[in-house]
This record gives sequence, structure tokens and C-alpha cells, in this order.
Amino acid sequence: MPALRTALLQSSGELGDVAANLKILDEAAARAAAGAGVLLAPELFLTGYAIGADMARLAEPADGPSARAVAAIAVRHGLAVGYGYPERDTERHGVLYNAARLVGPDGDVLADYRKTHLFGGFETTWFTPGDQAVVQAELGGLTVGMMICYDVEFPENVRAHALAGTDLLLVPTALMHPAEIVPLSVVPVRAFENQLYIAYANRTGPEGDFEFVGLSALAGPDGTARARAGRGEELVIGDVDPEFLAASRAENPYLRDRRPGLYGPLV
Repeated sequence: MPALRTALLQSSGELGDVAANLKILDEAAARAAAGAGVLLAPELFLTGYAIGADMARLAEPADGPSARAVAAIAVRHGLAVGYGYPERDTERHGVLYNAARLVGPDGDVLADYRKTHLFGGFETTWFTPGDQAVVQAELGGLTVGMMICYDVEFPENVRAHALAGTDLLLVPTALMHPAEIVPLSVVPVRAFENQLYIAYANRTGPEGDFEFVGLSALAGPDGTARARAGRGEELVIGDVDPEFLAASRAENPYLRDRRPGLYGPLV
């Protein structure tokens, strides 16, 4: 099985300008399409993160106009696209989710995910937490999972994906200073202890009261960053290698040596 070349768009886009951010995503997809099979954009990429009360105004249903625009981008460039956006619940008035979607190269929806662990007062003010921890899709012969930013910092979350067979975990992110330890250490450790790849695509630079740190990474099951961004706007690309993953899983005994009967008190 060939490797799945994975592109990470590290960008904060244009705050509050959905049309501009769709254009940035389209341009990144055009660059990535030279070899990549999937492009991942950051958390809340379509609108920006620090948009305050505009969150309610700019939120869209999962199948709204921006979703259709992203599907067209995926088809035009022939690659899958994962991205973050604020989702408006069409059945529950006033309910918003911090959401992510993965669209296939044919424009079909592969996965929808709602952030389960909300970070800080800003997110808890605007969003309702999702209640489905493991969301998966098939892409390029791999089982691909999704979560958003803070979710990956909970070991139980990533372990649930490992036990469900996720090979590549896509994580749109808006990580702020001074939490650089997360992309530099936590994400590679999560990949190692769960024997999977993690694609972690962050925002970058100042935005309202926040300072995003960049450092997006594709972490491998050996606990190393197979690709790593710096602090600025960047498109980084790395390979998710199924053969390397299989060999690493055969050698690493963590999942085989678990003793679930001892872990009851944790839940």
C-alpha cells in the first residue's frame, strides 16, 4: 500500500472573512495536490478563532455554503480536505459546535466531528461539546480519525482511537502560547504510545487576545516528527507510511500488553 502524503496548512487566514479563507484553502490545495492525498487546515479555519460575537453570525450548518465550497476545492484539486469551522445546529436553535469535516477527493463527506473537550471560557461561552469521541473514515486504504486541538491532550481520547483501529489521526488545532509543550512533546508521545500517526495543523501568530504558536507536525508511531513547521505561515508535507506503521506496531507491545481489568477506577 503506498504512503498517504499529508499536507498541513499552518495559517490563521483572515479573521472573520470566510471568502478570503476559502481562497487561502484553495491555493494551499493547489500547492499540495502536486503529491499529497490529504490537506488539513487548522481549527475554526473558515472563520477565524477570535471573532467574538461574530461566531454566531458566521456559523453555518454542516452542509452549508462553505461546506459546498470546500467540496468543490477537493474535487478541483483531487485530494481530501479536512478543516475546522463553527457549526450551527439546524435542529437546536442557538446551539453551536466547534466542528471539523473531512471531505474526500470526489467531494463526498467522509467524516464530521464536534469537539468534545472545550478549552477555556471563550470556547465554553460559544460552543456546546460534542458527545462522540471516535469518528473515523477510510482514505487511501487507511483508517483516518478526527479530533480537535485540546481533545488530543487527553490520553483516553487518543487511546480510544488506537483501540478502534485508527491509523492516522487528523487534528485541526488552535494552540496558544505558552503551551508549546503540546506540539513539541505531547503529540509525538501520543503517536508513540498509541502506535498511529497524528497530523496536527495549528494556527499561527496574534489573533485578538490569543497568540498561536504554530509548530504544526506530522508525528509518527516512533514518536518523532516526520514533518514540522516553524512559527509562521507554512505548508508542510510528510508521508503516512503503512509499511512503517505495521512494522512499528509489530515491535511495540503497548496495546498488546494492556490490562483493561485494572483500569476500571479511571472511568
